[in-house]
Amino acid sequence: MAKHTSGRKPTFSLRGTSPGWLKPQVIGCMALELDRVREIAERVAASSGLEVVEVEFRGSGNARMLRVFLDNPGAAAGDPLAGVTHGDCVNFSREFGTILDVEDAVPGSYTLEVSSPGLDRKLTKAAEFERFVGSRVKLTTRQPLNNNRHFEGRLESFQNGRLTLDLSVASKKSRKKMGSALEQGRKMEIEFANIEKANLVPEI
Repeated sequence: MAKHTSGRKPTFSLRGTSPGWLKPQVIGCMALELDRVREIAERVAASSGLEVVEVEFRGSGNARMLRVFLDNPGAAAGDPLAGVTHGDCVNFSREFGTILDVEDAVPGSYTLEVSSPGLDRKLTKAAEFERFVGSRVKLTTRQPLNNNRHFEGRLESFQNGRLTLDLSVASKKSRKKMGSALEQGRKMEIEFANIEKANLVPEI
């Protein structure tokens, strides 16, 4: 997995404690901060033909880390040279970090880590499910289907906001979790809107 980490030191950092009644406002500010950072990340990534899979903050204070996961849309097209390289991460980190500092989008000290999403990458957008048809996925639904919320299988299709999973390729552990759902059929149709979280399952 390609990865690049760099330290950033903005012009100032906020220190001290806040009274309890300020906590809701702080949480709201963090959400706005993340939205702004994602917008900048997507802008920088698009200029290099890359896409942002996920942006997240971890830790707090001087130990805070900003993680950005990048992907190359051509990687799923069978091109052996496609994918996010270490050079991609370094170039993105340099440009992205400079813009964050200039616009002061992330007040305080933080470490920037840029990497590819890995073999077990998250799937969050409809377009990602379309790209990875034929891959094994593991997902959790918001509402139970056949008395179950956990499924694993081959993503056979994704059309009109619905995906079809072939459950017969699930691991033994997942088969036990699926229980009665697997007994009622090897194929499962799931509404995209009902998916709470989903990941690719590495096949090596």
